[in-house]
Amino acid sequence: MRERGVDHNPEEDFADFYRGARDGCLRAVYAACGDRALAEDLTAEAFARAYATWRKVSRHPAPHAWVVRTALNTHVSWWRRRRREVAWDAAPDTAGRAAEPPLDAQVMAALRALPRRQREVVALRIFLDLDTETTARTLGIAPGTVTAHLSRATAALRDALAPKFEQESV
Repeated sequence: MRERGVDHNPEEDFADFYRGARDGCLRAVYAACGDRALAEDLTAEAFARAYATWRKVSRHPAPHAWVVRTALNTHVSWWRRRRREVAWDAAPDTAGRAAEPPLDAQVMAALRALPRRQREVVALRIFLDLDTETTARTLGIAPGTVTAHLSRATAALRDALAPKFEQESV
Protein backbone atom coordinates (compact mmCIF):
# COMPACT_ATOMS: atom_id res chain seq x y z
CA MET A 1 0.00 0.00 0.00
CA ARG A 2 2.60 2.56 1.04
CA GLU A 3 5.83 3.14 -0.79
CA ARG A 4 9.03 3.01 1.20
CA GLY A 5 10.99 6.20 1.45
CA VAL A 6 8.00 8.38 0.56
CA ASP A 7 6.68 10.79 3.16
CA HIS A 8 2.97 10.38 3.90
CA ASN A 9 0.71 12.93 5.45
CA PRO A 10 -1.21 11.18 8.26
CA GLU A 11 -4.17 13.52 7.78
CA GLU A 12 -4.42 12.67 4.09
CA ASP A 13 -4.05 8.95 4.91
CA PHE A 14 -6.88 9.20 7.42
CA ALA A 15 -9.04 11.21 4.99
CA ASP A 16 -8.56 8.51 2.34
CA PHE A 17 -9.38 5.79 4.87
CA TYR A 18 -12.49 7.68 6.03
CA ARG A 19 -13.80 8.17 2.49
CA GLY A 20 -13.31 4.50 1.67
CA ALA A 21 -14.53 3.02 4.94
CA ARG A 22 -17.36 5.25 6.18
CA ASP A 23 -20.27 3.71 4.27
CA GLY A 24 -19.31 0.10 4.99
CA CYS A 25 -18.71 0.80 8.67
CA LEU A 26 -22.00 2.69 8.96
CA ARG A 27 -23.92 -0.21 7.38
CA ALA A 28 -22.27 -2.69 9.74
CA VAL A 29 -23.02 -0.60 12.84
CA TYR A 30 -26.58 0.02 11.63
CA ALA A 31 -27.12 -3.71 11.17
CA ALA A 32 -25.81 -4.35 14.67
CA CYS A 33 -27.74 -1.64 16.53
CA GLY A 34 -30.85 -1.26 14.34
CA ASP A 35 -31.21 2.52 14.68
CA ARG A 36 -29.97 4.70 11.79
CA ALA A 37 -29.48 7.90 13.82
CA LEU A 38 -27.68 6.04 16.60
CA ALA A 39 -25.52 4.19 14.06
CA GLU A 40 -24.49 7.52 12.53
CA ASP A 41 -23.57 8.91 15.95
CA LEU A 42 -21.66 5.77 16.93
CA THR A 43 -19.79 5.64 13.63
CA ALA A 44 -18.85 9.32 13.87
CA GLU A 45 -17.58 8.81 17.42
CA ALA A 46 -15.56 5.76 16.35
CA PHE A 47 -13.99 7.64 13.44
CA ALA A 48 -13.15 10.53 15.77
CA ARG A 49 -11.38 8.08 18.08
CA ALA A 50 -9.62 6.50 15.10
CA TYR A 51 -8.40 9.93 14.01
CA ALA A 52 -7.11 10.66 17.51
CA THR A 53 -5.05 7.45 17.49
CA TRP A 54 -4.47 7.15 13.74
CA ARG A 55 -0.83 6.04 14.08
CA LYS A 56 -1.96 2.96 16.00
CA VAL A 57 -5.15 2.32 14.04
CA SER A 58 -3.43 2.64 10.64
CA ARG A 59 -1.16 -0.28 11.59
CA HIS A 60 -4.09 -2.44 12.80
CA PRO A 61 -4.59 -5.54 10.60
CA ALA A 62 -8.23 -4.56 9.98
CA PRO A 63 -8.82 -0.84 10.61
CA HIS A 64 -12.43 -1.12 9.35
CA ALA A 65 -13.10 -3.72 12.01
CA TRP A 66 -11.41 -1.53 14.62
CA VAL A 67 -13.83 1.30 13.80
CA VAL A 68 -16.89 -0.97 13.93
CA ARG A 69 -15.78 -2.60 17.17
CA THR A 70 -15.14 0.82 18.72
CA ALA A 71 -18.60 1.97 17.62
CA LEU A 72 -20.22 -1.14 19.11
CA ASN A 73 -18.28 -0.73 22.36
CA THR A 74 -19.40 2.90 22.49
CA HIS A 75 -22.98 1.71 22.02
CA VAL A 76 -22.67 -0.57 25.03
CA SER A 77 -21.19 2.27 27.10
CA TRP A 78 -23.96 4.68 26.05
CA TRP A 79 -26.60 2.05 26.82
CA ARG A 80 -25.16 1.47 30.29
CA ARG A 81 -25.21 5.20 31.04
CA ARG A 82 -28.70 5.72 29.61
CA ARG A 83 -30.33 2.89 31.50
CA ARG A 84 -29.81 4.97 34.65
CA GLU A 85 -31.24 8.14 33.12
CA VAL A 86 -34.87 9.20 33.22
CA ALA A 87 -36.46 9.58 29.78
CA TRP A 88 -38.48 12.66 28.87
CA ASP A 89 -41.11 13.09 26.19
CA ALA A 90 -39.35 15.35 23.67
CA ALA A 91 -39.51 14.54 19.98
CA PRO A 92 -36.11 14.19 18.30
CA ASP A 93 -35.04 16.99 15.97
CA THR A 94 -34.98 15.51 12.46
CA ALA A 95 -35.19 18.76 10.49
CA GLY A 96 -31.54 18.71 9.39
CA ARG A 97 -31.45 15.08 8.30
CA ALA A 98 -31.55 13.99 4.70
CA ALA A 99 -34.35 11.70 3.59
CA GLU A 100 -33.33 8.08 3.98
CA PRO A 101 -34.12 5.46 1.39
CA PRO A 102 -36.77 3.06 2.67
CA LEU A 103 -35.35 -0.04 4.28
CA ASP A 104 -37.02 -3.39 4.39
CA ALA A 105 -38.74 -3.33 7.76
CA GLN A 106 -38.87 -7.12 7.99
CA VAL A 107 -35.12 -7.48 7.45
CA MET A 108 -34.37 -4.84 10.09
CA ALA A 109 -36.85 -6.43 12.51
CA ALA A 110 -35.23 -9.83 11.95
CA LEU A 111 -31.77 -8.35 12.58
CA ARG A 112 -32.98 -6.60 15.75
CA ALA A 113 -34.45 -9.89 17.00
CA LEU A 114 -31.02 -11.54 16.95
CA PRO A 115 -28.96 -11.61 20.15
CA ARG A 116 -26.32 -8.85 20.32
CA ARG A 117 -23.32 -11.08 19.61
CA GLN A 118 -25.02 -12.65 16.57
CA ARG A 119 -25.81 -9.15 15.21
CA GLU A 120 -22.16 -8.18 15.70
CA VAL A 121 -20.94 -11.29 13.87
CA VAL A 122 -23.36 -10.64 11.00
CA ALA A 123 -22.24 -7.01 10.82
CA LEU A 124 -18.56 -7.92 10.64
CA ARG A 125 -18.76 -11.07 8.50
CA ILE A 126 -21.53 -10.06 6.09
CA PHE A 127 -21.52 -6.26 5.95
CA LEU A 128 -17.74 -5.75 6.21
CA ASP A 129 -16.87 -9.08 4.57
CA LEU A 130 -14.21 -9.89 7.17
CA ASP A 131 -12.87 -13.41 7.45
CA THR A 132 -13.59 -15.59 10.46
CA GLU A 133 -10.16 -15.05 12.05
CA THR A 134 -10.34 -11.25 11.85
CA THR A 135 -13.90 -11.25 13.16
CA ALA A 136 -12.85 -13.46 16.07
CA ARG A 137 -9.91 -11.19 16.96
CA THR A 138 -12.08 -8.09 16.67
CA LEU A 139 -14.78 -9.47 18.97
CA GLY A 140 -12.35 -11.22 21.30
CA ILE A 141 -13.89 -14.65 20.78
CA ALA A 142 -12.76 -17.95 19.26
CA PRO A 143 -13.09 -18.54 15.51
CA GLY A 144 -15.39 -21.50 16.17
CA THR A 145 -17.65 -19.22 18.18
CA VAL A 146 -17.84 -16.82 15.23
CA THR A 147 -18.84 -19.71 12.96
CA ALA A 148 -21.47 -20.91 15.43
CA HIS A 149 -22.95 -17.42 15.88
CA LEU A 150 -23.04 -16.84 12.13
CA SER A 151 -24.72 -20.21 11.55
CA ARG A 152 -27.37 -19.52 14.19
CA ALA A 153 -27.92 -15.98 12.94
CA THR A 154 -28.37 -17.01 9.31
CA ALA A 155 -30.76 -19.78 10.34
CA ALA A 156 -32.81 -17.34 12.42
CA LEU A 157 -32.82 -14.78 9.59
CA ARG A 158 -33.83 -17.47 7.11
CA ASP A 159 -36.70 -18.60 9.37
CA ALA A 160 -37.87 -15.03 9.89
CA LEU A 161 -37.59 -13.97 6.25
CA ALA A 162 -38.33 -17.15 4.29
CA PRO A 163 -42.12 -16.77 4.46
CA LYS A 164 -41.78 -13.29 2.95
CA PHE A 165 -39.69 -14.50 0.04
CA GLU A 166 -41.89 -17.57 -0.55
CA GLN A 167 -44.98 -15.34 -0.85
CA GLU A 168 -43.24 -12.99 -3.29
CA SER A 169 -42.23 -15.83 -5.60
CA VAL A 170 -45.74 -17.27 -5.83
